[in-house]
Amino acid sequence: MIKIINALLAIGGGVLGAMLLFWVLNKLVEMLPRKWEARVKPYVFIGPALFAITVFLLYPAFQTVVASFANDDTTAWVGLRNYTSLLASREFQTTLINTLMWTLIVPVVTVALGLLVATLADRLTPGGEKVSKTLIFMPMAISMVGASAIWGFIYAVRPAAENQIGILNAVVTATGADPVNWLQMSNVKINTFLLMIVFIWTQVGYAMVLLSAAIKGVPEDTIEAGRIDGANERQIFSRIIVPQVWPTLITVFVTVLIGTMKTADIVYVMTNGNFSTNIVGAAFFVEMFKNMDNGRASAIVVMLMLAIIPVMVYQVKQFRAQEANR
Repeated sequence: MIKIINALLAIGGGVLGAMLLFWVLNKLVEMLPRKWEARVKPYVFIGPALFAITVFLLYPAFQTVVASFANDDTTAWVGLRNYTSLLASREFQTTLINTLMWTLIVPVVTVALGLLVATLADRLTPGGEKVSKTLIFMPMAISMVGASAIWGFIYAVRPAAENQIGILNAVVTATGADPVNWLQMSNVKINTFLLMIVFIWTQVGYAMVLLSAAIKGVPEDTIEAGRIDGANERQIFSRIIVPQVWPTLITVFVTVLIGTMKTADIVYVMTNGNFSTNIVGAAFFVEMFKNMDNGRASAIVVMLMLAIIPVMVYQVKQFRAQEANR
């Protein structure tokens, strides 16, 4: 009960405090001459947001870059040693390869499945559409740790003499084969692909909701015109619907891509990065909170930021292009 009260007080205090802050600032600006009021008011209202971004985003980012050139407890400069030692490490090279695989596969599969589900669900009856979309979106409400625990039971393995609680091994042993330790099959990266499935499972619902809304916004006139011209359903989908929802496709793709690049909890919970499954996000967590090496952890974060910046720049350009076309 005390925790609930503290949470309510924090939420209420935050909301009321923000309202009071802007009310006071507005009153102060209104005391200025009308000419100066029009000039100052935009900066006053955007000021708290800029202050928060500077304190909680820009300054920590700057400190992270500085710490990446220091030793484990940031008491001495080591130059590029953190970067060179990481990039020369065979283990970290595997981590980079796994991260690249995640970024190439997960967003594409997520968007493709989201588009497929959105298209098929829209063809159902209203009741069927609501039920199907609710079930598919439901994993989105589950935390990554919770999803990892659920899929951990699916991939679970027990000795051959015992009853299998994992669904996959229950099916395998029912055919007379021996149980498989799925998450340790690193020779062909099967375990990495199985971890990707967990993330995809949680994100398909997100992609489906946005893409479904975009598909519903496609003018019926263009679809009917295509049918009149003799286009079949596949041609209507690929040449009429997809081009008109393309901006939303790009937005969903970039959003999922950014989430994929910084994910860590799935790998950390299910394999702890063992069996050649580690990715950059999980590697940072291990270096920071297990090895207590601030320098190497900061270097990992800087490399991740450098990888994400081009994606964010592309997303901003796409957003501006969409705004210009409206």
